[in-house]
Amino acid sequence: MWYSGLKIKTFRTGGVHPHEYKGLTEECSIINFPVPQKVIIPLSQHIGKTAKALVKKGDMVSEYQLIGQKDGKISANVHSSIPGKVVDVVMACILNYQVLSVVIQLEGEFKTGNLKKDEWEPLKKEEILKRIESAGIVGMGGAGFPTDFKLSPPPDKKIDTLLVNGVECEPYLTSDYRLMMEKTDEIVEGIKIVKKVLGVRTVFLGIELNKKKAIKKFKDRLTSESNIHVVPLKVKYPQGGEKQLIKAILKRQVPSGGLPFDVGVIVSNIATVYAVREAVLFQKPLTERVVTVAGTIVEKCGNYKIRVGTTVSEVIKEVGIHGPIGKVIMGGPMMGINVSTVEAPVMKGTSGILFFSEKEARSIDYSFYKPCIHCSKCLEACPVNLNPSMLSILGEMEKWEDMKGYHLQDCIECGCCSFVCPSRRPIVGWVKAGKALSA
Repeated sequence: MWYSGLKIKTFRTGGVHPHEYKGLTEECSIINFPVPQKVIIPLSQHIGKTAKALVKKGDMVSEYQLIGQKDGKISANVHSSIPGKVVDVVMACILNYQVLSVVIQLEGEFKTGNLKKDEWEPLKKEEILKRIESAGIVGMGGAGFPTDFKLSPPPDKKIDTLLVNGVECEPYLTSDYRLMMEKTDEIVEGIKIVKKVLGVRTVFLGIELNKKKAIKKFKDRLTSESNIHVVPLKVKYPQGGEKQLIKAILKRQVPSGGLPFDVGVIVSNIATVYAVREAVLFQKPLTERVVTVAGTIVEKCGNYKIRVGTTVSEVIKEVGIHGPIGKVIMGGPMMGINVSTVEAPVMKGTSGILFFSEKEARSIDYSFYKPCIHCSKCLEACPVNLNPSMLSILGEMEKWEDMKGYHLQDCIECGCCSFVCPSRRPIVGWVKAGKALSA
């Protein structure tokens, strides 16, 4: 094999091996999802403050028009994904919480074909960052951190390495994989743009070994790029976690309560790097993304380029569902969110929409849990060396402040503990509550 003799890297502490289910969509090329007749666009699709609404009910908007202005340094612009009429600006249920959202009815013409390509090499760092900021680019791996802010670390933090995350370790999800297979040159160009902004010399692209075609494709493409290295990684969840990726590739340990820039590293997801290129070369806002739609009850599983604001109900109409739906998850099954309404929209960070039957939903239902039996399986599985057992016990007792003493804030909410727990305890749920209620 072409990778024979290569040292396959990984993180050492914890981790699990859930069934991958990648075969449902990994060979499905990206196709454009039909334009929806209505979109619900949240003004908070990112970490930080909600964007300020710039439109009101009755306004006409064009595609790519700014409808939400970033509010402060840690915030992000929001743009319309379709031309049309604003039928409401309202608090809407988004992933089970209420967010100020703009509802737009389709009307008018699209601007997609009018984008003109610029050269990025002559642009200064500040000009590139301004385009990224203007386009509302955020981390698309799930966290949603504003990219312009992430690429502007504090002056006292010396950044020497860019890690590009092509791991996609969540089961079912293959949207990043299809991007890597179909947009290889564009991703490499995006990497070079981010590399210039950070002023770093070295770049590592981490890809799990279950994506051998992508690894080979990038290795072939990067033969003339001496400072961009492809790193094959062992298939283990959560290999794509920032701290686990840094540990696996660079052997650096992000300190408790710290961030990657504390060890000289910036991590960026594949889809984010691609979106950066679109923003810098075409000044295109982040109004659509590739989403894996999958599940055993889905008739047309695939990878779809879907406009932000498209509702789950619209997705259901297009892909077809056979049998009753037991659960819908936005994201992957390990860290994704079970949505309570099919009117929940696709957002900038939506990597997948997964549909499960009622029988499958019962098998991943953590609401009927039992007492902790102190088996220590969760301790063995935790990739950040925490004591999930104690966190769950304190959470169950609602002793939120006491959870801080067990490094509550260091939990990355990967779900490994709940996955291995024989008592089916909703450990991550208690952790999330603890973080919110002990802040």
